[in-house]
Amino acid sequence: MDFLGLLPSFGNFFFTLAAFVVALSIIVAVHEYGHYIVGRWSGIHADVFSIGFGPVLLKRVDRRGTQWQVAAIPLGGYVKFAGDADAASAGADAEAMAEMDAQAQRRTMHGAPLWARSATVAAGPVFNFIFAIIVFAGFMMVQGVATDDPVIGDIAPLPTEGIEVRPGDRILAVDGVPVESLADFYAAHATIDPAPLLTYRVLRGGEVIEAAGPFPQPPLVGSVSPQSAARAAGLRAGDVIVSVDGEPMVAFADLRSVTDASAGAPMALEVWRDGGRFAVTLEPRRTDLPLPEGGFETRWLIGLTSGTVFDHATRTPGLWEATSMASAQTWMVIRTSLEGLYYMVTGVISTCNIAGPIGIAETSAAMASDGVSDFIWFIAVLSVAVGLLNLFPIPILDGGHLVFHAWEAVTGKPPSDGALRVLMTIGLALLITLMVFALTNDLFC
Repeated sequence: MDFLGLLPSFGNFFFTLAAFVVALSIIVAVHEYGHYIVGRWSGIHADVFSIGFGPVLLKRVDRRGTQWQVAAIPLGGYVKFAGDADAASAGADAEAMAEMDAQAQRRTMHGAPLWARSATVAAGPVFNFIFAIIVFAGFMMVQGVATDDPVIGDIAPLPTEGIEVRPGDRILAVDGVPVESLADFYAAHATIDPAPLLTYRVLRGGEVIEAAGPFPQPPLVGSVSPQSAARAAGLRAGDVIVSVDGEPMVAFADLRSVTDASAGAPMALEVWRDGGRFAVTLEPRRTDLPLPEGGFETRWLIGLTSGTVFDHATRTPGLWEATSMASAQTWMVIRTSLEGLYYMVTGVISTCNIAGPIGIAETSAAMASDGVSDFIWFIAVLSVAVGLLNLFPIPILDGGHLVFHAWEAVTGKPPSDGALRVLMTIGLALLITLMVFALTNDLFC
């Protein structure tokens, strides 16, 4: 056996595993810290705060008596509150509770008022959402948001000769189509016959001139989706698709049309990168895409998004504006996830859209390989998904505990310990079934 030949595979495996563990550990830490800190604020004492399960690798006890630890199996975490029989807070430790006086029982999860227990349980998912909003808002404030001023910035490298427009030119028209805003510029591609070079009318140094410039949306790759045919073929952001099956590509819309018409048949692409050309063959994959207005559409995709032909001027949004946009981004992730689940249950889209641990790990590695910023953005998106999942009304999840608390609020007493044990067993079975189903998707979809 060629053991040296296996080294790249082992390297990819460990990189994938490391990216997955880092992403999951951050999300778990945020989630469990939400439980911990709100519990502390509510007067509930935490005995243990753990990242991971199993044998303890590192630990320390703080001045409040909480043991902070890192365990050997980095696939989750927990906060064990005073009076809990186990890490899932599924039931009270009856013997320990019986030995406590009223003041000590108030510091336990099971002896605290209903409002304190509910707030502590809900805090985990809420902190996942808050974390995502902070990350999204941070990106918007650091990177800025594009202004609507159609001024040319740095021009993307293209295999097109004869480009005469320059950074700093303000676009007034493209092939006779007036341009008053950046939106007008990118909308112009729908009314202009595609060509490698077009006539731009620009304002330069106070003078209106005409100069040759690129098509507004050439077949330039802006990003490559994780777990896509394009990523598997080694395509990168900045690549230009010169032709498909020998047919020249002038506009990104041409590439989209050819891909849609392929119905999954192999496509031979000629790609331009850094002045050189190479060929790849890939097969489009059937994909369910969320629509901006809601719902989904099923299309054949290779996993490429369009790049911008020019850099554009940006502005720094204020804290309130950035937070508002970040909240809208978080809500979009939640809405899309819920719609996707509904359409899968009703059979409108494929259940293969549910990714398991392997799929999430591969996506984590792909985003990490694209850069730190892409990886952090992905962690924020995954944090929203984890927060949403935990709110599902399944016993053993936070949502299940909140249902128990709602029952207690209505009836005046919590479910019996026997009922809790049965419901927790059912919830655990449902969760394991879902995990097995998702893992099956990773292996066979």
